[in-house]
Amino acid sequence: MKAVICKKLGGPDDLVVRELDDPSVGAGEVLVRVKAAALNYFDTLIIQGKYQFKPELPFSPSGEMAGIVEAVGDGVARFKVGDRVASYAKWGAARELYVAPEHELVQVPDEVSLKHAAGLLITYGTAIHGLRSRARLQAGETVAVLGASGGAGQAAVEVAKLMGARVIACASSEDKLAHAKACGADVLVNYSEGGLKQKLKDLTDGKGLEVVYDVIGGDHADDALRATGWRGRYLVVGFASGTIQKIPANLTLLKGCDVLGVFWGEAVVREPEEHHKDCEQLFQWVADGQLKPHIHAEYPLEDIALGLEEISSRRAKGKVLLIP
Repeated sequence: MKAVICKKLGGPDDLVVRELDDPSVGAGEVLVRVKAAALNYFDTLIIQGKYQFKPELPFSPSGEMAGIVEAVGDGVARFKVGDRVASYAKWGAARELYVAPEHELVQVPDEVSLKHAAGLLITYGTAIHGLRSRARLQAGETVAVLGASGGAGQAAVEVAKLMGARVIACASSEDKLAHAKACGADVLVNYSEGGLKQKLKDLTDGKGLEVVYDVIGGDHADDALRATGWRGRYLVVGFASGTIQKIPANLTLLKGCDVLGVFWGEAVVREPEEHHKDCEQLFQWVADGQLKPHIHAEYPLEDIALGLEEISSRRAKGKVLLIP
């Protein structure tokens, strides 16, 4: 089989594609023929050794995939050969054949394409976990999404709309905001023009935001937190800006607001039943035509560096896929 290999820590151009022996399955494991593997922002970090997960070298990047079951090991009860499945892999999915423990996989309905399924679990899984389980978002509330045009932000815009919220999309250019609008955002704010706190306040008639979904961190985080209202919920989702914000603790006191960490990858491990329910809801929305995940670009394994560059340069609007 072909696989993308990170032999040494570095940039996208340091990755190589190698022919490896086909893997076999052990007890409790499932062998999947990968039809699509998705790239995310954290893939640009994990290959540099800058992510919280630091796999032993050599390893393959890509933390999510979808494909067809080719073999099952002893004791596997939930899946059979020919089943359509998806997986949150953490890393290792940028290859033609992937071995997963049974509990890691979820069934993909026939009505959902494997390309869409490959890009649903991390960004959309994070969005529904953050908005539903952490923020307890209610219909009619207002959500501001920072970094609204990238894969993670776009997912939050779409999920929040499906949950009945009013969505303010915040991004750094008119082109990115136009994409967020196409994904369902109600109001657009260009934070490169400054005055983010006041703009968000004005858009809520001065009462402040119920929820902030922040995937970028950095300089705009303070303004967004200050724009929350009484008992607002500020979701710390990621740091795509490269800067981890320092949160003024006095603001949480004065506003009675909550700062909530959204660590979806750990929640999947600790709360698997909740994860499976979230996946079922996401797949149902896609099957019903209510959720239409946008695929920004597709690349063969050999062009993974191009895909990662689209993400790191913030040109990606939606998911970047690898098609083995």
